[in-house]
Amino acid sequence: MRRLVAELVHNRVMFLMIAPTLIFFSVFAYLPMVGIYYAFTNFSFEGGLFGSEFIGWQNFRFLVESGSLWSLTKNTVLYNLAFILLGNLLQLVCAIFLAEIPGKLFKKTTQSVMFLPYFISFVLVGAFVFNLFNSENGVINTLLQQLGLPGYDFYMHTSPWKYIIVFFSIWKGLGYGTIIYLAAIMSIGDEYYEAAKIDGANIFQRIRSITIPMLVPTFVLLILLSLGGILKGQFDLFYQIIGNNGMLFESTDIIDTYVYRSLAVNFDIGMGTAAGLYQSFFGLALVLTVNYIIRKTREDYALF
Repeated sequence: MRRLVAELVHNRVMFLMIAPTLIFFSVFAYLPMVGIYYAFTNFSFEGGLFGSEFIGWQNFRFLVESGSLWSLTKNTVLYNLAFILLGNLLQLVCAIFLAEIPGKLFKKTTQSVMFLPYFISFVLVGAFVFNLFNSENGVINTLLQQLGLPGYDFYMHTSPWKYIIVFFSIWKGLGYGTIIYLAAIMSIGDEYYEAAKIDGANIFQRIRSITIPMLVPTFVLLILLSLGGILKGQFDLFYQIIGNNGMLFESTDIIDTYVYRSLAVNFDIGMGTAAGLYQSFFGLALVLTVNYIIRKTREDYALF
């Protein structure tokens, strides 16, 4: 205790600097963890947190036996894998193309145009999607009618939405990710490219032998950071595009939207908390597993 007090007094300025961060995470991240207890109760507003009936694992058992857990996990994981892998690959490709473009004005204009969708709210994205795909006066159905073709009711069929959601997610984050990879490319020393030019390497050979290998650590790091939220789908994206359309839940329902409906529509706080706890635990286990595998194969790329 004496050492701790001496340390606090000696480095009081540094401890004061990190105090806001510690207070923030204590209040908004650690204190709410008490609510995990809801997952093991049949919550009632009359009983509250500790007065509700304790039912053990029944909420989890219901999720498994009803088949909801498997369907929700499958949709959440597959969507996030598509967001992470396709998104990072396209960001990488766009960053390489931008880095090789000689015109500075065109390069800066392109970066700005690509970065703009990142600042658009998902409410506007939902409005774009509805005006494109609604069956009455949507752009696509209006175009089909003008061509003399039969209309297509997108909101009654589940198959197209897998591609629509992935497209708009990648479109919205493409500019932001491209800037990250472009910054990594700018940090590569010019001497590598100059030596390759002297050896007669063309632009594609320089990209394959210098740029891509140099970007692998950044790529792996971003993938690892993204895996931490692989079970945390983009709730605002799914909710603003799909909403409460039960016809599309089979292929678009993820854990986040299920938790929202459990809390806001069905008022089943215990079931929603159980799904959220499963989501957090599975995500933590996945990150630890992937990081362990990477540390065993390429230790320099591991997070910890």
